[in-house]
Amino acid sequence: MPHLLGADRVHLTLGTRTLLDGVSLGVDDGQRIGVVGPNGAGKSTLLRVLAGRQEPDTGRVTRAGGTRVALLDQRDDLGPGTVLDAVHGSADAHEWASDARVRAVHSGLLADVDLDAPLAKLSGGQRRRVALAALLVRDDEVLVLDEPTNHLDVEGVAWLAGYLVDRYARGGGALVVVTHDRWFLDAVCTRTWEVHDGVVDQYEGGYAAYVLARAERAQQAATVESKRQNLLRKELAWLRRGAPARTSKPKFRIDAATALIADEPPPRDSLALARTATARLGKDVLDLEDVTYTLPDGRVLLDDVTWRLGPGDRYGVVGVNGAGKTTMLRLLTGQVVPTAGRVRRGKTVRVAELRQDVEDLDEVADLTVVEAVEREKRTVVVGGKELTAAQLVEKLGFTRERARTLVRELSGGERRRLQLLRLLVAEPNVLLLDEPTNDLDTDTLAAVEDLLDGWPGTLVVVSHDRYLLERVCDRQVALLGDGHLRDLPGGVEEYLQLRGVALAAGAADARATGGVGGAMARAAAGVAPGASGAGGAAAPSAGAVDGPPAPSAAEVRAARKEVQRIERRLERISALEADLHRRMAEQATDHTAVLALDAELRTLAAERDELEAAWLDAAETAG
Repeated sequence: MPHLLGADRVHLTLGTRTLLDGVSLGVDDGQRIGVVGPNGAGKSTLLRVLAGRQEPDTGRVTRAGGTRVALLDQRDDLGPGTVLDAVHGSADAHEWASDARVRAVHSGLLADVDLDAPLAKLSGGQRRRVALAALLVRDDEVLVLDEPTNHLDVEGVAWLAGYLVDRYARGGGALVVVTHDRWFLDAVCTRTWEVHDGVVDQYEGGYAAYVLARAERAQQAATVESKRQNLLRKELAWLRRGAPARTSKPKFRIDAATALIADEPPPRDSLALARTATARLGKDVLDLEDVTYTLPDGRVLLDDVTWRLGPGDRYGVVGVNGAGKTTMLRLLTGQVVPTAGRVRRGKTVRVAELRQDVEDLDEVADLTVVEAVEREKRTVVVGGKELTAAQLVEKLGFTRERARTLVRELSGGERRRLQLLRLLVAEPNVLLLDEPTNDLDTDTLAAVEDLLDGWPGTLVVVSHDRYLLERVCDRQVALLGDGHLRDLPGGVEEYLQLRGVALAAGAADARATGGVGGAMARAAAGVAPGASGAGGAAAPSAGAVDGPPAPSAAEVRAARKEVQRIERRLERISALEADLHRRMAEQATDHTAVLALDAELRTLAAERDELEAAWLDAAETAG
């Protein structure tokens, strides 16, 4: 494969820390590389060096002639202007709206964003999606993405994974991506780079294959890091036995994986945990009974929802942004009261909530990590073993040096870990986690999951990280934006199927009511933003004289036939899309099949966009 980009003996030191120490590596055409490693190891620095945004102290970065490299930084520096300015610059609408690939980016990332909105008024999540869209519509040979899944929901992550695999499946460029989303790494990447201690170790395959290779290396080296090795073996056992493993079978050396985990028990004994939870909690935990919650503006977030949480239940919650996931957690904690219905709590229930912000650490900012944990409790029992605060801190990835660091000097990921530790040592029996994966690296996530495996209680996790949801939860539920809570026997894949069907139904309703196509189809038909009427023609002014000539009777008949033909095909496309979503749910564990079906979906979506644009033209003639 042609070589596109490389680093030759690159060395870089920041302050007293050496982040890159004689690193040499290359990026070839068609490669999709995932970059992992501990927080602060230098992953983002490596990306900036490769993209030419930061000069190394020594060594050099080389590019094949004419290779263009684009970087999505963690900072969304979009500048002034509108969304349209940021994504397409000064390009005319017809230049980009006729491109099916560009329309796919719009529908995948900007469906709920007004293209004429000022960038200064966007939310953080919207700004992130705009910055990502601005890169994806370009034709750079090497795409370098730093945490692209931040602020994307489960649906958005699935779309981005399918888009990137399709874009680079047959060469035509390369991808280098830093992300803590392990499902995304396994779905997208064909190679893995691990950044640690100034070096970059390279592995074939995605996240699952990387975990296997690390476990093998640890075993062969017979290192003294037995705790780390055992944790890797435990995660490997999950990958082989759980749903994510079946998606990676082509990348696994099955015999080697089976040998490594032959004596590894299941991640958790659900039956034993349920018995313990029942003893601690009793039969009644938390119940939402006929709960309705209405916002001040009149929008109904929850509509007559009944949900009963029992002892030892472990639920994952997914849903569209703004559907009410965080509000539902606040109802369970009692921070807000329902508009109608009631929330029942068992007498022995002690609820702890991990919120998305870390402001609760401000009160212990002048304490060390261990002192902050000891303030809650000095010892805690995890998985039947009593651990001191210092041992628990070490178990969750704090070295002895970092454990004696003041809280105010911790990184974002370290503060997140400390926040969770303080919750766990207080020994709640109901734990609510709101986006717990924010700012955590993959090793820390594995340690958090290991900790939760032995935690006996009722667990509710709101997250867009489907790997985490499948790993620590036994059941999933969804808020689809219609006010109702939906059980998901098929897990996240069933949620994606339901969302696909809902979106297809919404598009069909829009066509039935004359709202076909929206802004994208109007642009594809050459209609200026803000123009009125089905065909986009503005109403004539009082002084206008002659308009365009009226179509003949034959032209009108032909246009009406064309409208009927297009509508039949659009109905057929909706049926095909529903069938594809069904098949995706049935083959949810086969990544290759799912990605192939997703490619078919995108082809249908592109055809639908073109048909909607043609429908507008024909409908204008048909009257």
